[in-house]
Amino acid sequence: MKTAFDVAQYFLALVDEESGDLISNLKLQKLLYYAQGLHLALYDRPLFGDKIIAWNHGPVVVDLYHEYSKYGSGAIPVPENFDASAFTEEESEVIEEINRAFGQFSAWKLRNMTHEESPWKETPQNQEITLSKIAAYFKTQLIRDAEE
Repeated sequence: MKTAFDVAQYFLALVDEESGDLISNLKLQKLLYYAQGLHLALYDRPLFGDKIIAWNHGPVVVDLYHEYSKYGSGAIPVPENFDASAFTEEESEVIEEINRAFGQFSAWKLRNMTHEESPWKETPQNQEITLSKIAAYFKTQLIRDAEE
């Protein structure tokens, strides 16, 4: 199973630096959360094994947050020599779809979106947002989108 760090590297590799795209730690955390949710909803299994914790500014993978905290609110560098071939087709599709759908939004817009969603709202601060809670919520979003 992939780690959150593996998935983070994929998101960072998708950054188009020439167009001015940037991913901060806050934005990366939210993209990971949405990718985990979509993967759970579609395939009934997690994209990565790391826990997602309910922090003040939304869902966070704590070890990854600390890894990238040295960049503050600035851009995390694009990884060199990233190899997407380690990912399955379904994993790549989920990551790239989340990047297309949510990568356009600012970190604060994504933060505010997660604050309106039940997995974060219903989880006490500094507690794990369970995979079952994430999966249940994102499955309702798939059904809602299918009905529209």
